[in-house]
Amino acid sequence: MYFIYRVVNTLSHLVMELQEFHARVDAISDPRTRKWLFVQSIWSPITAVLVYWLLVWLLPKIMRSREAFQLTSCLVIYNAALTLLNIYIAVELLVASMDAGYSYSCQELSMSYEPKEMRIASVLWWFYFSKIVELFDTMFFLLRKKNTQVSFLHVYHHTTMVCLWWIGIKWVAGGQCKLPVHLIGMI
Repeated sequence: MYFIYRVVNTLSHLVMELQEFHARVDAISDPRTRKWLFVQSIWSPITAVLVYWLLVWLLPKIMRSREAFQLTSCLVIYNAALTLLNIYIAVELLVASMDAGYSYSCQELSMSYEPKEMRIASVLWWFYFSKIVELFDTMFFLLRKKNTQVSFLHVYHHTTMVCLWWIGIKWVAGGQCKLPVHLIGMI
């Protein structure tokens, strides 16, 4: 009985510590993006990644006894849409950063609600969103039975891009900063 008490007590303490850490870290997040879609909670990237991992594991099993899907039309539309989105992101980021007078070697982090800064934060959110959409790349490979293209590196890349860009849009939606040093210091 004492053992169960100790385990519950330890878990309770751990949950409290995690809640305090979350409160401290969330307090220094970018207030402009705090309530944006897929940014507000850590559960957005975690859910996306867990569903992605589940499908990476499950789809080969489902497809084992089925014929490969021919997704040519779907892939043309998907690739065209992502190409257009990435052209928009590249042009908008270049124009917006030049308009805001950003230095490409070192730019201080600004959390200003000034329209020029909000424009940059917004386009960075679109880049983050594109990383979530790009998780479908793997699903298309698996549905077409191109399983050899789904390597550990491929899955790792897509997973980390979603997580790292969530961190970026949550805390550094424009400019450069020393935030990782500060976050490590809070641990």
